[in-house]
Amino acid sequence: MPSVATHSPANGQLSAQTSGPAIAVACLVPTHTLLLSADPTAADPVQEKRAEIRNYFLKTCELYERLFALVKDDDSFYERHEPLRHPLIFYFAHPAVFFINKLIVGHFITERIDSQLEAMMAVGVDEMSWDDLNKAHYDWPSADRVRAYRRLVRERVVRFIDAMPLELPIQQDAAAWIILMGIEHERIHLETSSVIMRQMPLEELRCHAELSTAERLLWASCSQAGPAPHNSWVEMPAQRVSLGKPATDATFGWDNEYGTLEMQLPAFSAAKFLVSNADFLGFIEAGGYGNIAYWSEEGRGWLHYTRAEHPKFWMVRGPDYWQRNLIEEIPLPLNWPVEVNCLEAQAFCAWQREKTGLNIQLPTEAHWQALRLTIPSDLSLQHTGLSQWAANTNCEHFASSAPVDMFPQGTMYDVIGNVWQWTRTPIMPFKGFEVHPLYDDFSVPTFDGRHNLIKGGSWISTGNEVLQSARYAFRRHFFQHAGFRTIIDAPGHDSVTEGSKLYETDNLVTQYLEFHYGPESLGVANFPAACVQAALQQSPPERRHRCLDIGCSVGRSAFEFSRYFSHVDAVDFSARFIQAGVRLQQGEEVHYEVPIEGDLTLSRGVSLETLGLAGLGKGLSFMQGDACNLKPLYRDYDLIFAGNLIDRLYDPALFLAEIGTRLLPGGLLVITSPYTWLAEYTEKNKWLGGRREHGEPLSTFQGLGQALAPCFTFVHRQDIPFVIRETARKHQYTIAELTVWRKLAEKPTA
Repeated sequence: MPSVATHSPANGQLSAQTSGPAIAVACLVPTHTLLLSADPTAADPVQEKRAEIRNYFLKTCELYERLFALVKDDDSFYERHEPLRHPLIFYFAHPAVFFINKLIVGHFITERIDSQLEAMMAVGVDEMSWDDLNKAHYDWPSADRVRAYRRLVRERVVRFIDAMPLELPIQQDAAAWIILMGIEHERIHLETSSVIMRQMPLEELRCHAELSTAERLLWASCSQAGPAPHNSWVEMPAQRVSLGKPATDATFGWDNEYGTLEMQLPAFSAAKFLVSNADFLGFIEAGGYGNIAYWSEEGRGWLHYTRAEHPKFWMVRGPDYWQRNLIEEIPLPLNWPVEVNCLEAQAFCAWQREKTGLNIQLPTEAHWQALRLTIPSDLSLQHTGLSQWAANTNCEHFASSAPVDMFPQGTMYDVIGNVWQWTRTPIMPFKGFEVHPLYDDFSVPTFDGRHNLIKGGSWISTGNEVLQSARYAFRRHFFQHAGFRTIIDAPGHDSVTEGSKLYETDNLVTQYLEFHYGPESLGVANFPAACVQAALQQSPPERRHRCLDIGCSVGRSAFEFSRYFSHVDAVDFSARFIQAGVRLQQGEEVHYEVPIEGDLTLSRGVSLETLGLAGLGKGLSFMQGDACNLKPLYRDYDLIFAGNLIDRLYDPALFLAEIGTRLLPGGLLVITSPYTWLAEYTEKNKWLGGRREHGEPLSTFQGLGQALAPCFTFVHRQDIPFVIRETARKHQYTIAELTVWRKLAEKPTA
């Protein structure tokens, strides 16, 4: 068993240790995300807010690029240092791409900068089934191309900020909200990218000797280390806790933060300090990694797979333990917080329960909130200066964690900052949850019972991340700059973290689940199945190898196509829809409810087995994507199906102009639509039909013919009705037109 190498604490007080980095970063990073409301003291509130947004954006870009400047050689951008993540080149480009993609989808801008980058770098932050981590699908751009792209995005966004309409307070449908969304999104990736860098070989990163004075100040680790303090318990009274961010809150928030949840907490005790490296070393020395009795079933699977014997960022150097920080390795600092995943934290708690006989657990989200309420609010600290913000966050003090007894906050230490704190609460939406229509895959993919909330922020958490209302969640085997605090919970409160059977509550998703998988209504056949059968009548059996279902929604047509095609790619812009299809594909039963009348509802449970579709989907891949800007990998199809999609695209002509390149010569493009054009989805000047052109009426069928004529020939046209059930006695009956178009043979080149 390795021991701990000696590491003498540095002399000097906290102020001496932090003054340099604090001064260096004070001009770079605001402590909090900016306020949405006007400054009552401002002479011109709108223009001053505009300048504040511009400044916040530019500082965010600068800080992000300073982090990536630590990479010594561009070749390192293309290595998968974390197998559950993309290479760093993805994360270098992804936040910049986010700005352009969201502004285009929101109809705020119309021109792309680099459509290939903006397709390739759009999605990829977790190991979801639809999150493509297959490196064969990527022709990664050069780092210089990404640097140039980031410069162009910076210029474009600054021009946009300077010209955008701005009303105060900023609302969620405003252009400024999308800019703030992009800024906060980049700050999230600042942190997750730094976690990946901690897993890179040190020789691939610039060391302190290679940094400028300003860089050394920014990326300096804490130099204080020593024996860990004895942890004690702080009594917390029984109380009622309210969770959820009010819609009127003065700061930007992510969708999962809004809504309400109130709960009564029994009295509990909380550890004064975060669990230290020394505390966790006791677990290791007691054989904690070898005793499966301490580990959950999920934890045992992770332990068996990884063969872990100590925390991720610990290393064995001869007889000693050392710790990896961002750009250096140091002897294990015993009085710093341990950094582990949730499974390791749970195992530690189980060991403590056995050792003490006390009900020692991870806190829930509500327990953390109770602790957070014992220290001042977010906004009271916003403009009081760095010296009064007693938390190791925002890179204001160190580029590492620090001793667990360095940052007092009320009767506790590190309620905020130092490292994130795992909770035992799987993230789920609050009552009243609504996705933001331009970013529906921020939270929804994590509502699966497998992602636990982390609270409080770390040394590199900035902006929204350090707010009291922030709710971020990761899979329990993931690593962040995250540790934990223990509590003694009331008797009978156990440590179960797996989510209960998931119940779909999103109204739009439940409506489409019923549309795709519910019983037939009014004698009208299932619409996705009927469309597939109509398409197959035009598709010869020898041309049924590869199929693309674009705009697949919750997946019924994709499953039906998989009966006949060797491979089916099912793509949709909405993660909410894809998640339902993936859960069915994985053999789960999806539960939802449909309205009967008034407040009365009827529960449904669907699975492929109960639908008679068992065994389908083996050659089916669900993926998230923008139909108007697909990744290059979607090609060489025998049939492409666009079901009720064309009148919901922001640029249908662009889609039609490009989709032919995805088909093999002689392949079929099958389009269905009721042609219900709406300006909220498609600007009127981009409607394919349903309008007048040169004074004459233009139908959508005519518009389709005009758009497809250069590369396609018309094959077939028919009506297919469908019914959407609203209540037991109210149904919406609609007739879609199905048209089939065959791609012409490629013209020979001269």
